[in-house]
Amino acid sequence: QVRLVESGGGLVQAGGSLRLSCAASGTTISNGDMAWYRQAPGKQRDMVARITSAGNANYADSVKGRFTISRDNAKNTVYLQMNSLKPEDTAVYYCNWVASANWRSYWGQGTQVTVSS
Repeated sequence: QVRLVESGGGLVQAGGSLRLSCAASGTTISNGDMAWYRQAPGKQRDMVARITSAGNANYADSVKGRFTISRDNAKNTVYLQMNSLKPEDTAVYYCNWVASANWRSYWGQGTQVTVSS
């Protein structure tokens, strides 16, 4: 059974940094694409960053140059380094893994990030 567990969220002042982690079990994350999404109250869930099975990363325009997604295959964990945080980055952040073999999608439970002005 695939399980994703996010951690690292919290309260930070604008301009600060946080690093989110998504630890996977029950699968090998390099056999699929891992993405971070976020959802603010009353808004849809949007993709923030994705790293493919090949290790290629792409980002939403709103976070380019500030956020970095990375993967540690040995730890079966994906990270989202978030720098220069803004109040509009406040949201619940979710990791999502899509298996390359069958396109099945799995979600973590989410972690709250709050950026104060």
